Amino acid sequence: MYKIILKLAFKNAFLRLARTILVIVMIAVSMSMMLSIQGLYDGMTFSMADKIKRSDCGDISLYSKNYRITRAIKDDISDATAIQKELLKNGDVDAVVLRLKAEGLSSTARKSAFSVIVGIDLNEEEKFGQFSRFLKQGEIRLGKRDVLLGSELAKKLKVKIGSKVIFSTQDSTGEINGISLRVRGIVETNNILLDKSALFVDKTRLQKFLGVSKEEATQIAIRTNSQTLLKQLQARYPHLDVKSFLELYPIIQQMQDLMFIFNSLSFLIVMLVVFIGIMGVMYVSILDRIREFGIMRSIGMGYSLIRSQIFLEAFFVGFVGYIIGAFLGFFALKYLQNYGLDLSEFADGLASFGYSSTLYATIKFSYFSSTFIAIMAASFLSVLLPLRKIKNMNTIEVTKANI
Repeated sequence: MYKIILKLAFKNAFLRLARTILVIVMIAVSMSMMLSIQGLYDGMTFSMADKIKRSDCGDISLYSKNYRITRAIKDDISDATAIQKELLKNGDVDAVVLRLKAEGLSSTARKSAFSVIVGIDLNEEEKFGQFSRFLKQGEIRLGKRDVLLGSELAKKLKVKIGSKVIFSTQDSTGEINGISLRVRGIVETNNILLDKSALFVDKTRLQKFLGVSKEEATQIAIRTNSQTLLKQLQARYPHLDVKSFLELYPIIQQMQDLMFIFNSLSFLIVMLVVFIGIMGVMYVSILDRIREFGIMRSIGMGYSLIRSQIFLEAFFVGFVGYIIGAFLGFFALKYLQNYGLDLSEFADGLASFGYSSTLYATIKFSYFSSTFIAIMAASFLSVLLPLRKIKNMNTIEVTKANI
């Protein structure tokens, strides 16, 4: 009997082929668009977080207890080099960099701006976060007088490659000192704070300028995939301020939460469309065959078997729509993952929010699994109203009716 019900359900699902195809296309197109949007939004957030980690704090950062409040050179980590060597011996640590930062004033002949000078080791930065990929103009090189400028700071100071910049700040003794630098390159990290204010110079040169030893640094940044390393480091270095990426950049967590809400709303809207579409097709299909169901009831077929047939019909329509939509969505996500969505016309506006001009998508299995569950749920729920009509119908009157 169930084999017969299965055959009937499959044939009846595609009995009105044009109508069924229309619903399948609606499901497939809606689903593929939803998957593409979801992948793009997640990709935007992931890209921003990844670039902030590579250019600044990594997954975990260590500071002295007062540094994040005072931003003063005197509140640096005095034994940073020794800590770095110790961290590199930890199997959970992928990469470690030391950075030395000082706030001050950058100026040219016509413009000036408050900024932050960052002493880095290019070799370490390349291993840590592929720093060369941030280059927008010029070349990645830091000689004795070379500086790499954040893209927004370069616009503010109206400088170009080869321009001269004077940076002034207090050294470790409290004296105001200035250093003359020549722009070797302009970098765009998509980290708003760095792009608007950062000057990257050779760390050794900055240590001499500020009058601090080679052992000192204001920040130790760590890349890791370990979920337990943060607590280990907090216990190992109680005299330091050990912070995770999301603690230092809570706005990323807020963005992720906002994207989750937006994706959930988009998801619900698409599922509502699927629900209405399948319900409309099934309801009209049942009305067209109401006499058939009446005859089936009158010859002794139980309501449970008819209900199973209707559920199977809805399942076939929803499943075919899902399969086609999954293929379309996967290929769309794969394209966006490899080639991205070019929004160069809006590059300045996107940069002001920390986004790059080309948006890349991510692909997660959860996109497809959650969509499958939702479409199947929408398919089954959509036939509840038509089933009520079959359950409550008068089989004698329906059988006699001329439909």
